[in-house]
Amino acid sequence: MNAERTTPSLQLTYIGHATVLIETDGVCLLTDPLLRDQVGFLRRQGTEPDLDRCQSADAVLISHMHWDHLDLPSLRLLDRTTQLIVPRGAAQVLHRQGFRHVEEMCAGEKTVAGPLEVTVTLAKHSGSRFPFGPVADCLGFIVRGRYQVYFAGDTDLFPEMATLADDLDVALLPVWGWGPRLRGGHMNPRRAAQSLTLLRPRLAVPIHWGTFCPLGMGWLRPRFLTQPPHDFAYHAAHLAPEVKVRVVPPGGLLRLEGDLVDET
Repeated sequence: MNAERTTPSLQLTYIGHATVLIETDGVCLLTDPLLRDQVGFLRRQGTEPDLDRCQSADAVLISHMHWDHLDLPSLRLLDRTTQLIVPRGAAQVLHRQGFRHVEEMCAGEKTVAGPLEVTVTLAKHSGSRFPFGPVADCLGFIVRGRYQVYFAGDTDLFPEMATLADDLDVALLPVWGWGPRLRGGHMNPRRAAQSLTLLRPRLAVPIHWGTFCPLGMGWLRPRFLTQPPHDFAYHAAHLAPEVKVRVVPPGGLLRLEGDLVDET
C-alpha cells in the first residue's frame, strides 16, 4: 500500500459509470474500472478519467463480468501486481491478462485491502459475460475502515439490503445506465431512493449515470444522460429525508471529514 499517500478521511472521485476512486485510511480502491473513451457502441461524454490517479489504485473491486464493468483494456492499464477482488468464476480471465493477485469471492465472504476490511455482499443482477464468456455471481462490497462505504455494483432493489450493514456512512448507488431505457436487474432513481430506507446510510452518492451514451446520441444531451441523479435526490428527499444526497458529476471529487462534512 502507498503508506506515504495523504488523503482526507474519505475522498471519493466519481470517474464515471460505475467507476469510483475511494481513498481512505491510506488506501486507494478503484471500483469497476471503465477508463476508455469508447466501448463498443458507447462513447464517453464529458470529462476524461485521470489515468494517473486511477493507476495508483492499491486494489480493485469488480462487481460482475459484464463488459462495462469488467473491461479488460481498462484493467491492462493497471500494474499486474494490483490486488483484484472479483466474483468467483472471474479469476481465469484475469490470470490470462497477467494479474497475479486475484481473489475470487462469494457473497458473505471477507478479505482485506491493507488496513481495510472488504465484505462481499449479494447483488440482484445477471452475471454472464456475453456472448460466450463464463458466468459468475454479481456482487456488491462494503469497505470498512474509519468509514463504512457500500459500493452496490449493478443491482436491482432486494429485501436483503436491510441486513447488509448496521452503520453505513456512504452508499454508492446505481441510478441509471447508458441508454434511454433500463432493463431488468437495475435500479431506476425511485427504486434507488427506496433502497435508502433499507440501507439507512448517512450519505448517498448516485453513480452509473451521465458517462456513456450510444453513438450519435450524445450531441442531443438527452435527458437520460443528466437527469437520473437529480430524480434520485428528489425521491430520496421524500422517501428517506434523513439521508444526505450528494450528486457528484463525472470527474468530480467529494472530500468528507468528521461527521461526513463536505469539504469541497
